[in-house]
Amino acid sequence: MKNNHNSNQNQMISLFKLFNAPLHLSNLLSLILFFAFGLCVGIILTFHLKNVSFNLQFTQFSLSTTTNTNTAVPADVITTPQTTPPPPKVGLGSYLNPPELMHDMTDEELIWRASMVPKVRDYPFERIPKVAFISDSAANETEPGGSVFHGRRIPSKDVEWGKVNMIEAELRLLANALMDFTNQRFILLSEACIPLFNFSTVYSYLTNSKHNFVESYDLEGPVGRGRYSPNMAPVVDIEDWRKGSQWFEMDREFAIEVIFDKMYFLVFHDFCDGQCYADEHYLPTFVTKHFGAKNSNRTLTFVDWAKGGPHPTKYTRNDVTEKFLEKLRNDKNCEYNRKKNQICHLFPRKFTSHALDRLLRIEPKLMQFNDL
Repeated sequence: MKNNHNSNQNQMISLFKLFNAPLHLSNLLSLILFFAFGLCVGIILTFHLKNVSFNLQFTQFSLSTTTNTNTAVPADVITTPQTTPPPPKVGLGSYLNPPELMHDMTDEELIWRASMVPKVRDYPFERIPKVAFISDSAANETEPGGSVFHGRRIPSKDVEWGKVNMIEAELRLLANALMDFTNQRFILLSEACIPLFNFSTVYSYLTNSKHNFVESYDLEGPVGRGRYSPNMAPVVDIEDWRKGSQWFEMDREFAIEVIFDKMYFLVFHDFCDGQCYADEHYLPTFVTKHFGAKNSNRTLTFVDWAKGGPHPTKYTRNDVTEKFLEKLRNDKNCEYNRKKNQICHLFPRKFTSHALDRLLRIEPKLMQFNDL
């Protein structure tokens, strides 16, 4: 026990002496250099890490600001990428369907568009011929949404009675109707016209006809040849000069030729003035020059000029009777497809608006609307 105690005491004394022993100069210098090196490294690392952190925060802030400014999309909204729809396929249907009538084409653009004619005569689709009823009404009103005429009024220009711009208006009507390839017959009416027969009869009469219906005749005197100007020669000679009603009916082939014509129209434009009324002479002269064999030389619209003067007879409410309408329906002095026929006129004019109520009471029975 005594020996162990002395041994432990000697060890502790030895350690105490070791720690309290004076350090050598070289060891002290080594410790100082090591401490200084460590301090420099720590300072450099600390500054570098702070700079990296600041750059990261600034970059994140810039990206966030840019995203919010450009898209303004809340963080909790998930957006889906926009997909571009495929372009529509170009097919026959998009070409055949007529465009909106309220177009913004000029007359030159409209005539060019409407005068396109396919070389192939046979149609590669089922085609039911239609009849285009066109009107040169001067009214420029907007029809209500429930009307069959809603959205069917074409862009118009000023028209003067008896002037060449009346022909220009008719050409615009024809050109718009020609853009529908299913339109085969074209008939010009006015707001003062009424039908004498039901639609089935009118449709059959027009679509089965082998001729056009443009009134054309040679008339001596001041209201006939007296309106001719020698300046029209040699394009139009006095022997070519014709007169007739402006109320026409024609097939598609002739309608295209009419809107395509420039030579005859320019002659009338330049020299048909004063007492020359272009709407009574242009088409009668043109059709006789080029389509005489296919023209019936008569109109389908009855007009009463018996009273004389520049305007035909007007029919008011008191004129509308069943007997009077039957008389108009049974005029038998005409031909249809080169044969005698009992129907000469499909439409009469000039009926005033006051006659409408009586017409609505008499005509349904007369035209057998209830039997269709």
